[in-house]
Amino acid sequence: MPRGGKKGHKGRGKQFSNPEEIDRQMRLQREMEESGGAEKESSESEEESSSDEESESKKRSGVEGLIEIENPNRVSQKSKKVTEVDVSAPRELSRREREEIEKQKSKERYMKLHLEGKTEQARADLARLAIIKKQREEAAKKREELRKAEEAQAKR
Repeated sequence: MPRGGKKGHKGRGKQFSNPEEIDRQMRLQREMEESGGAEKESSESEEESSSDEESESKKRSGVEGLIEIENPNRVSQKSKKVTEVDVSAPRELSRREREEIEKQKSKERYMKLHLEGKTEQARADLARLAIIKKQREEAAKKREELRKAEEAQAKR
C-alpha cells in the first residue's frame, strides 16, 4: 500500500494510439524516406568524386565513425554447405559424454573382476556363501540323523 498519499505506477490508465495518429506518423515516415532517397542520389555522385575514407565517415554516424576497431572476441557464425560437412570425421565428445563413457567402462571392469572373485565385495560374498552352505549341510546331516533315529525307534 502506498505511503504518504503517493500513488504507485500500477494503477495508471493505458494510453492507446488512435488510427488517425498512426496514419499521420506513417505518412510522415514515407515522406522522410522519399525525400531522403532524393538526397541520397545527389550525394552519391558527390561521394564518388571524394576519397573512400570520406565516404566511409559520411556513411557512419555517431560513435561508429570514431571507432574503427571491431570486437576481437566476436566470433561470426559461418554456415557450412552440405558438401563441406565431413560426416566421417570423429566428433569431439563433451565433458559429460566422456565422463558417462568412462563411468560405464569402470562399471564393466568392476563387474568383470567381481565375477572372477578378485574384489573385496566378491570375496566377502563368497565367504558368506561358504558359511551358509556349511550351515545348510550341517542342518541336513542333523535332519538325516534324526530321521534315522526315529526309524530305529519305530522298528523297536
